[in-house]
Amino acid sequence: MPHYSARSAARLNACHPDIRKIFETVIAHFDHTILCGHRGREQQDKAFRTRRTKVQYPDSKHNSLPSLAVDAAPYPVNWNDRERFHLFAGFVLGTARAMGVDLRWGGDWDQDTEVADNGFDDLPHFELNLEKDT
Repeated sequence: MPHYSARSAARLNACHPDIRKIFETVIAHFDHTILCGHRGREQQDKAFRTRRTKVQYPDSKHNSLPSLAVDAAPYPVNWNDRERFHLFAGFVLGTARAMGVDLRWGGDWDQDTEVADNGFDDLPHFELNLEKDT
């Protein structure tokens, strides 16, 4: 059964309890790595400079503590395998929905299930959607 490395576990532990609950369930079924949980000012500024994010510090959901966002990738990571990122995202989003958590994915920001209209792909990114009207 897949399990987290010490590094992935530490990154996940910096996240909101709902994110931890989702990804602790996902790891039992789909091997993946946690790339980032909480991001401080220096890390966020670097991610912005290198165009890995469109949001500057302190406006990213990664910047809160606990983090309201997590970056996770199917393991082993192959950045060129978009289909595997989509498969992984579907599994994560289905798990979140089954747990009653509204999670937004960086491959479908507007959550309309149409990925072709996404202006900025951030395929490893998942965040709690606290802004959506209920």
